[in-house]
Amino acid sequence: MANYTTMTSDKSRNKALKYCAIGGWFGIHQYYVGNIGKGLLYSCTFGLCGIGWIVDLVKISTGNFRDNSGAPLRQ
Repeated sequence: MANYTTMTSDKSRNKALKYCAIGGWFGIHQYYVGNIGKGLLYSCTFGLCGIGWIVDLVKISTGNFRDNSGAPLRQ
């Protein structure tokens, strides 16, 4: 029988959610998880005109948001 392990990020989902809610339009949550390029994009476009910010809020709250290495955020 195979043993499966799931790699999770060292970044907290709750902290990312707080950062996104407070400063998501500036990409603070993207900087937190290591997505520097996306963070710069969000900073210059105010969270992709608010749409990217809302999408990220939903993705973080449902557990579908990933860090810069592709790992899901930990609880």
